Amino acid sequence: MTDDDLIVAVQARVADQDLPEPASADDVRAIEHMVGQPMPLLLRRLYLEVADGGFGPWDVVSLTDTGDWFSDCADITEAYRDFADPESPLPPGIVPLMDRGCAMWALIDFKTADGQMWDWDPSLCCGEHALAPLGQSLAQWLTDWLHGTMPDGSYPHREVTAKDCPAH
Repeated sequence: MTDDDLIVAVQARVADQDLPEPASADDVRAIEHMVGQPMPLLLRRLYLEVADGGFGPWDVVSLTDTGDWFSDCADITEAYRDFADPESPLPPGIVPLMDRGCAMWALIDFKTADGQMWDWDPSLCCGEHALAPLGQSLAQWLTDWLHGTMPDGSYPHREVTAKDCPAH
């Protein structure tokens, strides 16, 4: 699927949902400034052309406080700051995108043009090793959702980052 195909497919998938209006270019720039990286183009287009949050398998967090909270956070700024733990910070450019419940999050790497996806799942090991790359771009990840192959729980193809973790 091309990015254009994905945008159309996501729009069709959420057409019957009462989602916020699309974000503004200023809202996108504000997040990019906070993260210090440009947003991957497909994600930018989704926010600008589909909605300011609420689309995707577990409802993408809004860029701004739209009044529709799609996680325990009002917006992506709050989610990003909540993950900015000085003792175990996220790698630069990794941004929380979707609250999957049970302390699990889907995250996206703003440093990659195709938006490589990451997983935060402390229940698989421990807090220190909760973050792991999925080895999927945002496009691949959304395609799994659109085709109904997105897992509800832990990702079966998640890359293990700490095979020697005592909790593993």
